[in-house]
This record gives sequence, structure tokens and C-alpha cells, in this order.
Amino acid sequence: MATATTQAQVTWPLYSDGIPNSKPTSEKETVEVRNEITLIGKISTPTLTLYRPAKPNGTVVIICPGGGYWINASVHEGSDVAKKLNKWGITAFVLKYRIPNDATMEHKEIGPLQDAQQAIKVVRERSKELGIDPTRVGMMGFSAGGHLASTAGTHFSNAVIDNQEKTNLRPDFLILIYPVISFQDSVGHIGSRDQLIGKNPSQQKINEYSNELHISAQTPPSFLVHASDDDGVSPENSILFYQQLIKNKVPAELHLYQTGGHGFGMNNPTTRDEWIERLRNWMITNNWVR
Repeated sequence: MATATTQAQVTWPLYSDGIPNSKPTSEKETVEVRNEITLIGKISTPTLTLYRPAKPNGTVVIICPGGGYWINASVHEGSDVAKKLNKWGITAFVLKYRIPNDATMEHKEIGPLQDAQQAIKVVRERSKELGIDPTRVGMMGFSAGGHLASTAGTHFSNAVIDNQEKTNLRPDFLILIYPVISFQDSVGHIGSRDQLIGKNPSQQKINEYSNELHISAQTPPSFLVHASDDDGVSPENSILFYQQLIKNKVPAELHLYQTGGHGFGMNNPTTRDEWIERLRNWMITNNWVR
């Protein structure tokens, strides 16, 4: 299944028997570097890229880069993070998920979630081959990738992929970094909402994809990071999600920085504190890192 390999990584097509919910397209994927940030656009063929640690500890993190459901910021919110997790013994995957597009999908709103669920399914079903523990599979997301990861973590009982094997689609934990959570007018990131569910969604559809409304006792333990001055995605997104986790007695940790804005990846330049080390501590506490 490998389509590209280096010593550090292997890239697989996400689907082996055709991409569900897709239309034929002549659009070509684009790659652009803007302000030293790599942006992949017009994605219609999703992939998983595996980053193997030298000494695997059995834990897996599937990473969903951000990009407003317009692009994937594939390096500073993807491969760079995967390489960092490898140093802790974590097997990491970067998910290149499809961009919602009526021209390439029959139902664009479920396309990214299909890819997230398929990633979890593939990783669990290949766990023996990969030498990982299928009960230690987490999902991480940045910005709109955080919306995708939190959707996977709150909508796992509704399979939008073929899952005749009844593979567990629930992530074992969530890591959400300046995530889009809500699609409500008062707090949501409207650009991500427009791209995923359209410019004139019903209130019912807005509620369906406002993930703070779908938290239960079964929602995975979660770690969240946000900057208080984020004017791209309001920190209220993380706060609302955290509050509902606590209400439902789900283990959770939230770090709010005074400054940092949006899209800083692993490195918030306004503070000497490194949130990635706070994440490591949380993962040790919860036995995801030994």
C-alpha cells in the first residue's frame, strides 16, 4: 500500500477500494509555501503518512492539520508535530484529509469526517502489523483540524464510512490545539462553517456540527490549548468544550495562554512556556506515554 517512502515515513492511500462519496474531478492538488508555512489545497485524494519512532511504546496519535477546511497546513501542524511525538515513543500519522467541495463530493459535509473515521479504522485494523496498541489510538487537531478531531470524538457512534467489521471508531483521547469547536453565530469560526456546511445552514445543521453540544460521558479524555488573544478562532471554543467535558465528568486539561494569537503550531513565540511539554506531562499522567 505504500506510495512513498523515506527512512522516516511511509505514505498510504487512505482507501484501498475507491474513495467513498467522491465525484470524478480534473482538479489538481496544490502545494504552496506562504510565510514559510506549507499549505496543501484542493485535496481530493486523502492519505495517511506514518512516522515511526525508534522505540514504539504502543500509543498512536493521528494528526489533523488546520486550514479552515480550505487547505491542510501540513508541516508546522503536521509532520513537525509527528516527529516530536516520535521522540516520546509515539507512533504518529499525519492525515491529509479531503477539502469539502461540491465539485468533488456528493455530500461535502461528511467528507472530512469519513477520512478521520477511516484513519482510525485503518490504524486499528493494522495494529498488529504496526506494532501498536489498538486501545491507545488518539486524534490530534489544529484549528479546523481540531474541529475534525473533535467531531470524530463526539460523533463516533454515527459511522459515515463502510464499517462491516464494526471496528471501534472512537478515539481513545483527543488533543485539540486552538480548535474550532462551535459553529454557533456568537462564537464559531464562520469561515470553517461556510466551507463545511454552506453559507446558509439551518440551525439544526449548525447544532449538528457544534461539537460542544454532543459531549457525553463517553467523549474521550481531552487536552486543549488556546491563546486568549486568538482573533481567528475565539478561545471560547476551547472553554465551551472544556466546560462540557467537566460537566460530563470526562478527564480534561485546558491551557490558556495570555497571548499567542492563532496558528502558532508547537511554538508560541510570546511565552517561554512550551505547551508541547505540558502535553507530554498530561500523556504521562494518563499513561499514554510511559
